[in-house]
Amino acid sequence: MNDLSSVGLSDWLVKQCKQMGLNKPTPVQENCIPPILEGRDCMGCAKTGSGKTAAFVLPVLQKLSEEPYGIFCLVLTPTRELAYQIAEQFRVLGKPLGLRDCIVVGGMEKETSTEESGKCFSQFNFCLAVSDWFPVTWTDMVNQALALSNQPHVVVATPGRLADHIRSSNTFNMSKIKFLILDEADRLLEQGCTDFTKDLEVILSVVPAKRQTLLFSATLTDTLQELKSIAMNKPFFWESTSETRTVEELDQRYILTPEKVKDAYLVHLIQMFTDQHDDWSIIIFTNTCKSCQILTMMLQAFNFPTICLHSMMKQKQRFANLAKFKASVYKILIATDVASRGLDIPTVQVVINHNTPGLPKIYIHRVGRTARAGRNGVSITLVTQYDIHLVHSIEEQTKTKLKEYPMEEKEVLKILTQVNVTRRECEIRLESTDFDEKKEINKRKQLILEGKDPDLEAKRKAELQKIRSQKKKFKQKIQESIQRQKQGQLKRKQTKNKKAALTSS
Repeated sequence: MNDLSSVGLSDWLVKQCKQMGLNKPTPVQENCIPPILEGRDCMGCAKTGSGKTAAFVLPVLQKLSEEPYGIFCLVLTPTRELAYQIAEQFRVLGKPLGLRDCIVVGGMEKETSTEESGKCFSQFNFCLAVSDWFPVTWTDMVNQALALSNQPHVVVATPGRLADHIRSSNTFNMSKIKFLILDEADRLLEQGCTDFTKDLEVILSVVPAKRQTLLFSATLTDTLQELKSIAMNKPFFWESTSETRTVEELDQRYILTPEKVKDAYLVHLIQMFTDQHDDWSIIIFTNTCKSCQILTMMLQAFNFPTICLHSMMKQKQRFANLAKFKASVYKILIATDVASRGLDIPTVQVVINHNTPGLPKIYIHRVGRTARAGRNGVSITLVTQYDIHLVHSIEEQTKTKLKEYPMEEKEVLKILTQVNVTRRECEIRLESTDFDEKKEINKRKQLILEGKDPDLEAKRKAELQKIRSQKKKFKQKIQESIQRQKQGQLKRKQTKNKKAALTSS
């Protein structure tokens, strides 16, 4: 593999990369940077930790140095944390240019003092004050609008907040944008619980048709395949040629455990790693905010240096916790999938899936937090008797057979009662803080910010659920009817065969 100058980058940019320790291009950079510099649209699909961010940051900076103006580049990403991380790469690599950037994300609420907040449960890593339930976002909007009006070179944004600015303001102009970049493109374009479709339509209506569009992702979805076929401007498509969707340096393991013993296995596993490698960093992924909070409290009760990251925390607290984990102030991070995409924490040695991910692509993004940039790493998934089919699906998608992680069951059973009692105590403590009520209020607040009536939205969801239920029952009836017809045909055939046999005899 050649140095970075071989892909067409200028000397000043190569020098800047070397200062950051980037001496050679990764495969995604080696293949995608030249066509981007040639002016082609590009779709890059590569494993997590393979250098996708630099693959678009570097050519954008080179083109910006040739024709500096604002707004030159717009980067869209699904999460706030990832937006800040991308902006940081632009700042560091673009320092010689005097780069001006602007981060446009929601949720950066005003800091609240302890006196204003009322009762603050510091051990829970979030405050349950009434003022936190209704954060002041307008100050954010004004500051961001001012920053956009100054025509920064690069805007890094989440779709929802940028669409809000476009709808409510005309102080900035995006008609001359040279680059439109979608990072984690599969997440931005998929229609699921977080649907960015309407916001993307608003954004696309104000950016010029004549532009370079770059899409990068770790997973290739059907939507991306469709875009590949309809993309304009001589699109260049590159996908990692490796059969596996995870890196070779990653040791992928599983532990088969009954559901009721899962937490005891987790505690024993953490104890083993901390005893053997006290300098290792560990990320534990779980599927809900509540589970994330309870596990954090439980591990803290066992004196493990644990911190959490989930969507019900204030944004500033999320950034603070992430910074503490990166700085190794805390060695264990428990997170929902808010941290599973794009976040570059190079020194993570172990990823533990407390629940088996329902989709292989979620698994790929989770385990991609370790074994990054050529380093070794271990991933361990706690698998219950109900998750076997999910493991098979993951193995099929990743083209990798998960190996069983050896555990001493006797040692786990010794701490089972203590772990279960501690977890129950944590659940009771969390219930006393109205955690579920806060979650519901946050949902209603978000709907109001989106201009929707929470009560009408609840009715709409109930009606949709009713329609889905009716469709399901209808399908079941059809299937039962078809099954009865098949059974009737089989019986008639058997009777006919018997009669034929009797006649012939």
